[in-house]
Amino acid sequence: MVHECEEGANVGHLVTPMLTGRRSWWLVEVTLAEDKPLYQVAANMSTNQALLDAQLNLLDNTFGYIKSMALKAALDLRVANAIDHHGGAATLPQIVDRVTLHPSKVPSLRRLMCVLTVSGVFGVRPADGSSELLYALTPTSRLLVGPRNLVSITAMSLSPHFVASYLELGTWFQQELPEPCIFKLAHGEPLWKLAEHDATFDALINDGMVSDTSFIMDIAIKESGEVFQGITSLIDVAGGLGAAAQAISKAFPHVEYTVLDLDHVIAKAPTGTNVKYIAGDMFESIPPANAVFLKWILHDWGHDDCVKILRNCKKAIPPRDAGGKVIIMDIVIGAGQSNVKHREVQALFDVYMMIINGIERDELEWKMMFSEAGFTDYKIIPVLGARSIIKVYP
Repeated sequence: MVHECEEGANVGHLVTPMLTGRRSWWLVEVTLAEDKPLYQVAANMSTNQALLDAQLNLLDNTFGYIKSMALKAALDLRVANAIDHHGGAATLPQIVDRVTLHPSKVPSLRRLMCVLTVSGVFGVRPADGSSELLYALTPTSRLLVGPRNLVSITAMSLSPHFVASYLELGTWFQQELPEPCIFKLAHGEPLWKLAEHDATFDALINDGMVSDTSFIMDIAIKESGEVFQGITSLIDVAGGLGAAAQAISKAFPHVEYTVLDLDHVIAKAPTGTNVKYIAGDMFESIPPANAVFLKWILHDWGHDDCVKILRNCKKAIPPRDAGGKVIIMDIVIGAGQSNVKHREVQALFDVYMMIINGIERDELEWKMMFSEAGFTDYKIIPVLGARSIIKVYP
């Protein structure tokens, strides 16, 4: 309760809880001026609390990159593998035994694990019969171990080539589109040009794409495998090393599969698969097929370039009544779940794509491109988390 006092009185040593909504605080050692009633003190404290809450949010955003770098350190040290080696849960000494770590950094590793548990990458609980904490794999960190892990795509996104590029984001906003992109501004040449002559960087990109494709295609086939039913041939445009085509071929072995990509990519394509590889440029022409597949391709390009690619896709496929269609796997902003994490990831991806002057699109933007390229109908299937499958018909 709050005690009333006589008008004009000063009050000290008031230790009384005050409650407003979900917030509570104690007024301790308060001295009121003659013209300042108690409710004004509460209002001032509420304002101060709001300021502190705002600062907390600002700090959380300011130091958000620490979470990313903590995750990168965990990848470099193979912390998830160390925990997995012990059955999915391990103490710090057990983790230390499995990672490359200087002995003087063991206390620092404990601090790193604190960040990684607070952010939900790992779980933590007291170990039975020990003063040590037990760190456990969570659904998130289980994506960093096993045969279909996402280590390579995560490592790619957290690599210096990518992270350093965004230090130029503010400068990039002050320059006219289209050139240079953020990546070129930071590194002196576009991402794809660097990949052509830097074998290590090219491997980083290709391994990342294979990692993501192996993971997402397994889910796509289980959730919406019907999009691939009824087709006799499929060409995976800009399909890299063919991970998507190979995944689809296991579920639909009767289909003829072809991957179209640039010379330097096709040169590294695997052999001994039932997928055919063709060197070519999607901006010039696309070989004929019953269906065209575009996974995470169109978000790399602006509107006009996408229309050009889609027109070539339309030329490559038969009419709709003969089974012709384009299958796109990409983000449709606003599609799918409406929770905060889902919306945040879609928004982050949109800014992420600025690195090559790419863009994530909402349904209206997709519809405009489809119409301009000559397509008559489409269907969005939001079954892949932040991404969707889009079926487009001539």
